[in-house]
Amino acid sequence: MRRFFVKRDRINKGKAILEGSEARHVGKVLRLGAGDSLYLLDEKGWEYKAVITSKSSKTVEVEILEKTPPQKESSLTIILGQALPKAQKMDYVVQKATELGVSAIIPFFSARSVPLLDDERSRKKLDRWQRVALEATKQCARVVVPQIKTVVPFEDILDKGEDNSLKIMLWEDEKKTTLKDVLRKNKSSQKVVALVGPEGGFTPDEVTMAKHAGFKTVSLGKYILRTETAGPCLLGILHYELGDLR
Repeated sequence: MRRFFVKRDRINKGKAILEGSEARHVGKVLRLGAGDSLYLLDEKGWEYKAVITSKSSKTVEVEILEKTPPQKESSLTIILGQALPKAQKMDYVVQKATELGVSAIIPFFSARSVPLLDDERSRKKLDRWQRVALEATKQCARVVVPQIKTVVPFEDILDKGEDNSLKIMLWEDEKKTTLKDVLRKNKSSQKVVALVGPEGGFTPDEVTMAKHAGFKTVSLGKYILRTETAGPCLLGILHYELGDLR
């Protein structure tokens, strides 16, 4: 059964009101009406089984039948720093990273990034990516929507994370250290900041800056992955090795 997000302040005395895009999706896209059942999820992770009692052009009112406490998210926190890729590839990254348990995504410009966004385009893109993350969260039954942060320059991404975070940078020219090597030595890490470069890769200067900021450069072995593939691949590996993906 489909899930829809509801704000906690719109839940009161066993009733709830859906508004905006969620109400439009229920009423106009899915054409659900009075008597139809659905599941709601609030920003705290509580889930509600509900039945529609009425709808208008802008709202859908429901009666709550059951509520379930939040399920526990993975104890592993992963911040993905993703260099802006071409075209609509960022939508794919956000969708798959959300499905694979990312905690937050920070898009950034690097020297070889092709897209250049002004403030207005950046704001519109950010709104779109957050909607993609919301839909992916509902689809994969997560309880927390990952945050999509404001686009930043490469230099600003280097101070993200905490002092005890494991910081890694995927770099195709790393010949000595693999991701497997680093993860074997950091089995207890529960906070990871991971950087994925653009189609043209990181520049030598960027690699040097990242190393000075505490990042470990790693390779994924002999394969060179596309930028939109590398992040989701990395997330799957991290959750398998450090998280609860078994």
